[in-house]
Amino acid sequence: MTARTLMIQGASSSVGKSLLVAALCRIFARRRVKVAPFKAQNMSNNAAVCPDGSEIGRAQALQARASGTPLSSDLNPILIKPEADAHSQIIVDGRPFKSLSAYDYYKCKQILWEHATAALDRLRAQYDLVIIEGAGSPAELNLKRGDIVNMAVARYANSPVILAGDIDRGGIFAQLLGTLWLLEPEERRLVRGFLVNKFRGDIRLFEEGIRILEEKSQLPVLGVIPHLKDLHLPEEDAVALDARVEPCSDPTSIDIVVVHLPVLSNFDDFDPFHNDPEVRVRYVTQVSEVGQPQAVILPGTKSTMADLAWLRERRLDSVIREHVQRGGSVVGICGGYQMLGQRIRDPGHIESPNVHIEGLGLLPTETTFISKKATYQVQAQVVGRTAWLAGLSEPDLQGYEIHMGRTNHVSSWLKISTRNGVRCEVFDGSMSADGKIWGCYLHGLFGNTALRHAWLASLGWSPGSIARESNQLETSLNDLADKVEAAVDIHKIERMIWTD
Repeated sequence: MTARTLMIQGASSSVGKSLLVAALCRIFARRRVKVAPFKAQNMSNNAAVCPDGSEIGRAQALQARASGTPLSSDLNPILIKPEADAHSQIIVDGRPFKSLSAYDYYKCKQILWEHATAALDRLRAQYDLVIIEGAGSPAELNLKRGDIVNMAVARYANSPVILAGDIDRGGIFAQLLGTLWLLEPEERRLVRGFLVNKFRGDIRLFEEGIRILEEKSQLPVLGVIPHLKDLHLPEEDAVALDARVEPCSDPTSIDIVVVHLPVLSNFDDFDPFHNDPEVRVRYVTQVSEVGQPQAVILPGTKSTMADLAWLRERRLDSVIREHVQRGGSVVGICGGYQMLGQRIRDPGHIESPNVHIEGLGLLPTETTFISKKATYQVQAQVVGRTAWLAGLSEPDLQGYEIHMGRTNHVSSWLKISTRNGVRCEVFDGSMSADGKIWGCYLHGLFGNTALRHAWLASLGWSPGSIARESNQLETSLNDLADKVEAAVDIHKIERMIWTD
């Protein structure tokens, strides 16, 4: 049996498509429907690693969690990861394909389309329902000829489409009606209704708006979804960090600064800190924003050497050294870990035209870029029990690797015991004798509660109250599904899927 499909497209980027798909996946999974998400093409440096080592966008990983679906590259067969110099690494079926400019990418569209449709076909052969997410807007007229993610997919699957708009940014009528009217007749035929997302205030005040949308489009408004706050779900795009305002906290709170690098990746590494009382995480790009935190974190990046040069241009390297001299902690994750070493070499010009660049010199390591990309789900153990690691109650860790460098780890404090379920013995990480400066390649590290709390304690933190439970993601997904289900006509949507 070939699975039914439902597609959520948006009138523009950032209207909430990813969360709407996650909500619908959870709603149908709770109805015992075997459901999977799908997005033909995604652009994000926030990637997840599947059990076989393939990469997909974080949004599809969250949607898979909502569905109860195993991670697979079929959920997101094409992932675009922006790099420096107007190029992007193209991930196809979970593996690196090429590094391309935008112009050259469009010349590969036919090949990419074949991979996208094959992945969708495989999902439809395994599931009862596939909920498809579009990208940006289907009415970008200058890009439609190369479309492999919006109406091209809807037409290929003959899928009903629900068009979502963001009322919070204004212009909801132009968003929804304008998008609809710019579509070709055969595309408009697939659009079966609207969702008005991010509504604030009394829904009764928009009743006239619903009537106008329905009269002018001859389509139903299938739901008006409230602006949902405090969902505690990971963001897909770093642009969300620009709008994030951390709550004011007690001056005695632990203040953690994350340097917002230009090609920042996997910033959800730091989401677990939001579960801890009296801990504040701030993202900074300017010297004036740093202040005097207890810790500075250099996160992952898709372009280590270029972002390290950017760090120096802004004199943030000097601020980090002054922070170390005052006794502050500095942590590097993945690309940030590479920056903390003595130097970074790129003899094959994998990432940069430079053969090498000097690191920050805060750890006794050197990194060499190699063409083979490491993508693994891993299990690891803490083996260096010095400084704050000495009191660690649970040495076993879980996380994942995504990197293209090889670092000579001096006095490693981590031992990776399995990669993608295969036993191994690989050492990772470096740490100063006092434990103040440390780093490793392991993404997801702070999701390990015992390690996170042990490090926070070394900064002077004590919980004060019980930290939120680690199953908060499940609670948040259920809360999202509950609120969306209450706001939409789920019975109409079901009929659209199963009987129309």
